[in-house]
Amino acid sequence: MSFNIIKQLNADAQEGAATNDVAETAAVTNVPVGAPAAEPVVAAAPVEERIVTAHDDFDWSVDKRNVSSYNKEEKAKYDVVYDNTFKQINDGEMIQATIEAITKTDAVVNIGFKSDGLISLNEFRDVVGGLKVGDIIEVMVVEKEDRDGNLNLSRKQARTSRAWERIVELHKTGEIVTGIVTSKTKGGLIVDVFGMETFLPGSQIDVKPVTDYDQFVGKTMEFKVVKINETIKNAVVSHKALIESDIEAQRAEIIGKLEKGQVLEGTIKNITDFGAFLDLGGLDGLLYITDISWGRINHPTEVLKMDQKLNVVVLDFDDDKKRISLGLKQLTPHPWDTLSESIKEGEVVKGKVVNIEDYGAFLEIMPGVEGLVHVSEITWANTPINAKEFFKLNDVYEAKIVTLDKDTRKMSLSIKQMANDPWSEIDVKFPEGSKHSGTVKNITPYGVFVELATGIGGMIHISDLSWLKRFNNPNEYTKVGAAIDVIIMNIDKDGRKLQLGHKQIEEDPWNSLEETFAVGTIHEGTVTKKDDKGAVVQLPYGLEGFAPNRHLAKEDGKNIGADEIAQFMVIEFDRNDKRIVLSHTRLWEKAIEEEKQAVIKEKKADAEVTKKAVKNLQSKVEKSTLGDLGVLAGLKAKMDSAAEDPATTEVPKAE
Repeated sequence: MSFNIIKQLNADAQEGAATNDVAETAAVTNVPVGAPAAEPVVAAAPVEERIVTAHDDFDWSVDKRNVSSYNKEEKAKYDVVYDNTFKQINDGEMIQATIEAITKTDAVVNIGFKSDGLISLNEFRDVVGGLKVGDIIEVMVVEKEDRDGNLNLSRKQARTSRAWERIVELHKTGEIVTGIVTSKTKGGLIVDVFGMETFLPGSQIDVKPVTDYDQFVGKTMEFKVVKINETIKNAVVSHKALIESDIEAQRAEIIGKLEKGQVLEGTIKNITDFGAFLDLGGLDGLLYITDISWGRINHPTEVLKMDQKLNVVVLDFDDDKKRISLGLKQLTPHPWDTLSESIKEGEVVKGKVVNIEDYGAFLEIMPGVEGLVHVSEITWANTPINAKEFFKLNDVYEAKIVTLDKDTRKMSLSIKQMANDPWSEIDVKFPEGSKHSGTVKNITPYGVFVELATGIGGMIHISDLSWLKRFNNPNEYTKVGAAIDVIIMNIDKDGRKLQLGHKQIEEDPWNSLEETFAVGTIHEGTVTKKDDKGAVVQLPYGLEGFAPNRHLAKEDGKNIGADEIAQFMVIEFDRNDKRIVLSHTRLWEKAIEEEKQAVIKEKKADAEVTKKAVKNLQSKVEKSTLGDLGVLAGLKAKMDSAAEDPATTEVPKAE
């Protein structure tokens, strides 16, 4: 293109030179250029005739390269003409361009610069109908002159820049934009908006959780720009925001018309343990589990299912928090209001256990109508009953209506009154002193509860289980469900209590054991239990004794340990308190003492014999010499000393 301009300028110069020659000729002849020929005029003075040669019409100002020389004025004029054929551009500038040619890989683009630019055909994939020569497009000047001296242009960057400007404007105004979901990425989708990629988070696709992102790829959808980052030119769009705005408008319209007691149609959208959420047409409401049915249900799924449509009544709503409480059972009358006349006090009804508490169980007579069986109305027996062990959920029982109050909607039931009161004939069937066999029903730290017959039972105190053994807990002696023989010790008909005994079936063995285990007697025993205070010792005949710690010491200085067998001496026997106190230490201490006493006794006997021998000798001697007297005096002194301290002085035995 530049070559064509230069060629045209040269042609204009040649034409200008020819015009100048004609003008000069006309000036000599005083005839204007282009004027019509006039009649010859006679000159005032003779003029020398010019001789024309063959080369007079040649322009000698043109050089061998066919380039003319211009004067300063002409050169300045043509420089302006030449400069006006080019545009002044800057890097990053947006400019209109024309497609001059299309190759296999690139498009030749003219922007009016000194050279054309090339743009890859990949940047024109979105052109509807294909790219054609002569199309006008907008491009961005990336570089006026790159490293190779080429003009670097980009249509993609021009579209991205324009798109970003529009996206920023849409973010400010909040207008809705249309985009195409092009692909799926981690955590969301990629959306093409005005040719620029934006991010659509998975949480912003819909008001409901979305797990399958592939279903949206390729779809054209409406979005709202919710966030932009000017630094990295990144934008986040949301489709959920449009849905929420529509829902909010519907919600405001519904709440404006909402009234308590109003019946609405809803669709179940979610079911939880505590109830179900219903879509009321843009507004959610909660149907609590207690408002689903007049009867008791364990989970809403027993009555409801997902996507089920049903009519509900508005119980309450909060304009500020936009909460709506719904009811389903309120659409039907309360069962207590339509209770049959056949259900009255004294009648027998059948019910299912729907709730169990410590104080009793609730039986459902019909949905919404329940009665309480108190623990005191389970059995005629006065033994404690654990309702949670006696009843099981969904078990069916027959019971008699004791009280009925329709106003307060309360009913008390009794299972024990289904049979006659056995306590009315207690004196006849179970007189005092009579022996019976019963079943252990319950064990407490202080005694055992025994059932003798249906509704008849009593307690054996822990002290009445055995004559010989002491128990820390009755379960050391018997277990629940075991059979046990008892004797009726006392009857409290008004209080419905029986005092029972087990050890009283046999005579008190302590009366006969007092002689066997008298104080000072020695018995073999086994240490069965030991603590800081002492040891429990198992004795013959099933008796147990107690040995304090200070009485467990052995002769070698050690103490008797658990499970060790040893000899024990009875140091205390209390028949009333049923207590035997034992000592092992006394045994070897007594042996040592007895051995010491034996030595003392033997020495006394020896001294007595010596004394008698001296007396006999004195009686036989009639006259003694002074020497004899001295010897006898010394012997007497020794005898007297031995008599005073027989344990330490040895006296020679008389022969």
